[in-house]
Amino acid sequence: MIKQEKKILFRGGIMYDHRKQYRCTIIRGKSQKEMDDLLPAYAKVIDEICPCTHEDFEQLFNNAFRRFLPESERIKKTLDNHRTEISGKLFGMYFFADDGMVYESERTQKYLEDNDQPAFFKDVCFKMQFPNGMQKVATTVIERTKNEINIRPNSFIIKLLQIAQVAKVNITKKALGYYVLNSLDVLQGNASPYEVLEVIEKDQKAGVEWDIKMPGKASSYTHQHINEQINYLELANLIRITDDKRVVLNPNEKETLDLFAAAYKEKPAFDVYSYNLRDVEVRKKFQYDWDAYYAGLSVYASKFATYSDALMFEEKRESDGIDKKQSAKTRVNLTDFGDEGEALIYEYEKKRVAAYSARLANKVLSLGKTKGIGYDIQSVIAEPGDEAEFVKYIEVKSTKRLTCPDLNDTLWIDTLNVTRNEWIAARQHRGYYAIYRVFFTRQGVSVFVIDNVADKIDDGRIQAIPMTYRFDFSSNSVDRLILIRKEAD
Repeated sequence: MIKQEKKILFRGGIMYDHRKQYRCTIIRGKSQKEMDDLLPAYAKVIDEICPCTHEDFEQLFNNAFRRFLPESERIKKTLDNHRTEISGKLFGMYFFADDGMVYESERTQKYLEDNDQPAFFKDVCFKMQFPNGMQKVATTVIERTKNEINIRPNSFIIKLLQIAQVAKVNITKKALGYYVLNSLDVLQGNASPYEVLEVIEKDQKAGVEWDIKMPGKASSYTHQHINEQINYLELANLIRITDDKRVVLNPNEKETLDLFAAAYKEKPAFDVYSYNLRDVEVRKKFQYDWDAYYAGLSVYASKFATYSDALMFEEKRESDGIDKKQSAKTRVNLTDFGDEGEALIYEYEKKRVAAYSARLANKVLSLGKTKGIGYDIQSVIAEPGDEAEFVKYIEVKSTKRLTCPDLNDTLWIDTLNVTRNEWIAARQHRGYYAIYRVFFTRQGVSVFVIDNVADKIDDGRIQAIPMTYRFDFSSNSVDRLILIRKEAD
């Protein structure tokens, strides 16, 4: 099978030569934890200020984003980097349109609706390609085209890891960098995952270990672009890096992994080579076209949803086995509730109340599918005192991300969208109303409990911003009536 694949993917008799190395960098981001924390902040700011004019965008973004940074980083250079390089070019969270306006992207809108951070990063990883329009066209992009770079790097990586898993070959982070992400033949599309795996296996058996080296440069510099690319695949919940630096696939993300792997032979979706980048005017069009393309969702975005059981993945050896039937069963049960977080809190409340008084356990009700009441779960206080049997109202808000927020981080800010009915319920029930913010992460589930939401809004600990408007109008506001009748045939 490997030999057949090799014949198909040779180009002009070119053999894969891993010694031909090429540094193919990406926009520099932040640490994994910082990216997880910053994504909601970027989305919040962009949603608040867009649409706006090109001229106003810089000042609006920088002013709004300052509060998410420590005092020492609230300088123009750092704010500009967050705006242009990370949220803009790397994540495609907004785009400049030719009508002079800046709009939030489809990717940002989807994230604000589903709060699924791994799904956001899956879409970023799927659309990642070399060459691309993220970096400077006059220098980096043209140089990449000169070197005939043309690949979907993450599809190649996933396919390689899949066939390595079948062949029982371990791939380390260092090997992935050297044999794939820094390999000219791979980056040019002149090598297949099967060829690469064959060379890796041969070197492993011979006890040979290769690494990226650049004269006069530290290892942190030579591996920076590798680490960041692998980082995003981990934020997408598709891989894990083990303690011994092996890269392993997340078996609970099989559907998404298969979608990625199926595209490894395909050329990048955006054809950089169709533009004459030496022409200044063409470069401008290229940049607009790329920004609009990258800001859009991939064709598979709707299939990138992340289940909580997929996040809480631990590597299993063959002897452990994976109970796929149980995993599927768990997902169906959770879906019946409409929300995994609601199901989790419902079960938690039933156990908590039953532990206090078995008689009260039946008072815990799951009401998430009941429209217009402003809360998901009706429970009871179930604590010593005169209010033990008083009703407690819980609204559940869930999100999924790789890491859990740090409550000791004074700069951390979270954002929730609430309905008018939830707002009214919080005001009406005050001390008996709480929001349970559920974070599904790879470490497990963390629930941040916010009691007495109304009081916290009143004293400024929670900032409430009205985001939608309703117009009520009568006949005296109507300027004219247009009747459109269908003409007789």
